[in-house]
Parts: sequence; structure tokens; C-alpha cells
Amino acid sequence: AHTIALKSDGTVWTWGYNYHGQLGDGTASDSYTPAQVASLSGVTAIAAGGYHTVALKSDGTVWAWGYNKNGQFGDGTTTDEATPVQVSGLSGITAIAGGAGHTIALKSDGTVWAWGYNYDGQLGNDTWSDSYTPVQVTSLNGVTAIAAGGYHTIALKSDGTVWTWGYNKYGQLGDGTTYDRFSPVQVSGINLYVAATTPTPTPTTTSTPISSPTPTASPVTTPTLPPAPTLPPLPTPTPSILPLPTPVPSPSLSKYCRISGY
Repeated sequence: AHTIALKSDGTVWTWGYNYHGQLGDGTASDSYTPAQVASLSGVTAIAAGGYHTVALKSDGTVWAWGYNKNGQFGDGTTTDEATPVQVSGLSGITAIAGGAGHTIALKSDGTVWAWGYNYDGQLGNDTWSDSYTPVQVTSLNGVTAIAAGGYHTIALKSDGTVWTWGYNKYGQLGDGTTYDRFSPVQVSGINLYVAATTPTPTPTTTSTPISSPTPTASPVTTPTLPPAPTLPPLPTPTPSILPLPTPVPSPSLSKYCRISGY
């Protein structure tokens, strides 16, 4: 219910619902026009969770504000904040994403880190427990991109494979099941870096043409048509004068003609 925007000068602007301070302007009042996030500059990426907001700065640090009941800020607390606070113990971050109640970050070394709400295993650390500080996603490296669903998480590896974890009631994880997962599973049958297989054409063998005999044209026989039948002479018409019928008034066109469109 809130919106965020990143300007080219590295400042962040927000508007909309602000009950939990997710606009980051130091208040808990809704804003119907963009308001600048307090004390935040040098931002290179932003993400919105359900009721919290996240920003990545050019120095590789991550900052969060808004709703924090499940540890969405990653600062070790569960206190809501209306201004940005720094996520604990993270550096070298290159990408961020926000779910309904969890936050994830990608480090420059290809590892993925997550914190916050974890009822469905969306943190990917082999537990179902919330975490108030960043934890590393289990057995996952070589990651180049991340994304967050409401209650599940997605990662793209450098080999083109896609990995998912968390809530899976509707098949969100793409592994052919509807079981929730608290560690990454590979999405079945897809590789984003492998092109569709093109069949190899069969080489054409050139052979010496075989001489064919010259066909002999058959004579065309013109069919004989039967003689036309002799028709009897037409009778001589007898002229007769008939009285003209009394004209009947024509009905009104407006009564019977209609046009319509649909």
C-alpha cells in the first residue's frame, strides 16, 4: 500500500500508506504526494516489502525501515522505525529484494542472505524460525540474481539454473510438488542460459540424374456431340387486355425498416 522511487541523485522518495513508518520520512502519517526518505543518500537500489522498505547504498550496505515485528530490518530488533536503520553485519551487497515479511540480499561473492519472517521456510536456512539478523541461505552459491515473492524466494545461478524455496501451496517453487521447502530446490526443466535445441540438418547427397525417356504425346480425340433435339414451334400468343389492379397503399417504411448496432 506504499510506493517508493529512486532518483538519479541517489535519494529515495515514497508515498502512500504509512501506519508502520514505511515511508521513512520520520512520521506515521500517510502521504498523498512523494516525500523524501530522511537521512538517506547514495542509494543504488530499492525494494518494497509488505509493510517495510529496503535500500542498498553504493557502499554495499543495506538499510531498512517500517514494519519490523518479524525482524524485517535485520538489525537484531523487532521495533518499527520511521527512518532508515542499517542491517547488521552485511557488506559487499549487490542486490536486494523484499517479500511480504522477509528481506533478501545478494553478496558480491555469489552467496544469498535472508532475514525476517520464516513461517514457510522463505529464508532458506533449514529452519522455520524467524531471524532478526541476516542468515546465509543453505547450500547456494554462484548466484547472479535474486527475487522475492510474498512468501517464497527465487535465485538465478551463473549456470542458468533457477532455485526456489519457501511457500509452495500453488506450485510456486516449480519442482513438481506443493510442499513448502526451507532450503533451495531446483526448478524443474528450465535453464535460462541454454537456447532451444535446433535439429541438425541432414546433408543432401548429390547424385547423377537418370535420363528419362521422352514421353510420346497421345493424339487428342475430339468427342462427337449428339445432334440437338428438334423443339416444337412456339404457340402464337393471343393478345388480351386485362384491367389494371387497384393499387394498394404501400406501408410506411418507418414502420417496418430498422437498423441496429451492437
